[in-house]
Amino acid sequence: MANYGPIRRVVGDLSLPNSTVFADLLHSCLKSKSLRDSTRVHARIIKTQFASEIFIQNRLIDVYAKCGCLKDARKLFDKMPQKNTFSWNSLITALTKSGFLDEALGLFRSMPEHDQCSWNSMVSGFAQHDRFEEALEFFSEMHKENFVLNEYSYASALSACSGLVDLSMGIQIHGSMSKSPYLSDVYMGSALVDMYSKCGSVLDAQKIFNWMPMRNIVSWNSLITCYEQNGPANEALQLFPRMMECGFEPDEVTLASVVSACATLSAIEEGKQIHSRVIKFDKFRDDLVLGNALVDMYAKCRKIKAARQIFDQMPIKDVVSETSMVSGYAKAMSVKSARLMFTKMSEKNIVSWNALIAGYAQNGENEEALELFRVLKKESVWPTHYTFGNLLNACANLANLQLGKQAHTHVLKHGLRFVSGPESDIFVGNSLVDMYTKCGSVNDGYRVFENMEERDQVSWNAMIVGFAQNGYGSEALDLFSRMLRSGEKPDHITMIGVLSACSHAGMVEEGRRHFHSMTQEHGLVPTKDHYTCMVDLLGRAGCLQEAKKFIEGMPIEPDTILWGSLLSACKVHRNHEMGMQVAEKLLELEPSNSGPYVLLSNIYAELGQWREVVRVRKLMRHRGVVKQPGCSWIEINNQLHVFMVKDKTHPQRREVYKLLKILIVQMRRNGYVLDAELNVSETYEEQLELDINLGCPSKMELSAAVG
Repeated sequence: MANYGPIRRVVGDLSLPNSTVFADLLHSCLKSKSLRDSTRVHARIIKTQFASEIFIQNRLIDVYAKCGCLKDARKLFDKMPQKNTFSWNSLITALTKSGFLDEALGLFRSMPEHDQCSWNSMVSGFAQHDRFEEALEFFSEMHKENFVLNEYSYASALSACSGLVDLSMGIQIHGSMSKSPYLSDVYMGSALVDMYSKCGSVLDAQKIFNWMPMRNIVSWNSLITCYEQNGPANEALQLFPRMMECGFEPDEVTLASVVSACATLSAIEEGKQIHSRVIKFDKFRDDLVLGNALVDMYAKCRKIKAARQIFDQMPIKDVVSETSMVSGYAKAMSVKSARLMFTKMSEKNIVSWNALIAGYAQNGENEEALELFRVLKKESVWPTHYTFGNLLNACANLANLQLGKQAHTHVLKHGLRFVSGPESDIFVGNSLVDMYTKCGSVNDGYRVFENMEERDQVSWNAMIVGFAQNGYGSEALDLFSRMLRSGEKPDHITMIGVLSACSHAGMVEEGRRHFHSMTQEHGLVPTKDHYTCMVDLLGRAGCLQEAKKFIEGMPIEPDTILWGSLLSACKVHRNHEMGMQVAEKLLELEPSNSGPYVLLSNIYAELGQWREVVRVRKLMRHRGVVKQPGCSWIEINNQLHVFMVKDKTHPQRREVYKLLKILIVQMRRNGYVLDAELNVSETYEEQLELDINLGCPSKMELSAAVG
């Protein structure tokens, strides 16, 4: 309860020599933030000779403003017959702190004379309310007017640079600070570390930190957060024990940053250790930011039960913690649980929508991802570039060109320009290129690629691989040459596209040259995928002996995919002797895969060695190897038709088999001869399944088209 005793005594005394007592009373009101007491003191002042005294009126303006009654402060200010600089500054500071920036700007411009406090109020007020460009304009104008820049000026300006991610301006301010006495101040050093961190300049942040003569917990937190957000995240984990060795106890900011670094690195053991530290201190247990970081860390490490346990124990939850759980469930292949959590969320933001859409797309439930996007649009939620990236991936996975074009229309309506920056949307353009090429619309993909305002390495890779996968070998190689001329360096994925293009185009010599250029020109060490591409290239060209020597001379152990590629080539080029050797090798490496058995059986059948055919079939039965039936599908008038080998479930199966027989007759008339005198349907089934298993070009594409 407020103590009105001093006010009552003043009310009864009309012979005060000066206003000091009223100033003291207003100071007490300010400390207690009591608006009621302030108005009582004001009422008493009006009855005295001090009512028009500038000093006491300034105190009243200050008290009213700081007690949150800006209306009364402004009314009193407007009625003052005389004002001094403090009068203006008190009201301007109050307005900027409360976010009434335009009103503060009007007062500032009409102010007869500015001082350092006036300028600092404008710089800090605009910076605190995210009007960063204007804050820096005030800072520059203040400097031009030859006002002394102090630690408050520099701190606010650096904060504005961080908000704008304006490294160039930040460097200029740093240069100005180096000529002032404030550079060695620990708070200024921390502000510089934070600015360089948020502008992504990790090396500069580390240099400032190393140079600082003194450090505090804010300095350490700024650098740890810098590495956590910009990488490498393991540096944040290494700084954490160093900080404690220097005598600094971590606070909730430190722990949240280190936990987030553990999430990035999937460092679950280190994360558990930090969690144990959190549990030991009561002051950390109920911290919302730290709780959210722990939920996110366990969710990203796929420890969804631990994440849920922390989530359930949190006294307060927000959209961040709920979104982390949605994302965690989705990554743990539990999309139903993710959807249930999403449905129960008290508040949904676009991040939570994106997390669930991504979860559906990543788990192969692409139709659900598209349906969720439709719901998002119905609820008037504004999608982001991440939304479109996930949406386009779902369309690409479905190879649904019509839906992909609709998604492209949404992208255009939202004005995405495919440029780099703090919120880079280049990956949406890359997703569009990938979607179109996976749907077989290479020209549309190339049109998107050409119209992108900026491109990154992924852009070039997507188009090169897209050309290669669709049989445009020459175009892929031309684009690769253009990529090199642009100064963009190729990576392992680029070279897979290049080698695949050579393989599809039959450019053996080109393929050899590009393979050797990986190490000699681009500093890339070939991986298993590159060796597989080379074996496929040589095998398609009929260079079987060279392909076999290539496999045997590899610095890495060849796997079943490599041998399978060679086996497929042996079958195509009818090299039965090598085919049998390779098939036997495959049976040793992977006795449960049906592909080599089927191919070996067909090779023996072509040679008329029926006993060997029977032996292979018996071996399959003995080892329990079951060949999965082939499956194909086609979409007609927005309806998907799925066929299995020897399918008897489709409503139009009679018409399908009738057409199949007609095609077989026509194929025979045109000189096509079956590989072996076996049952026709079984041969088709085996050949198609073999081509699918080994990844080789199908000789029976007509059978796939009709099931």
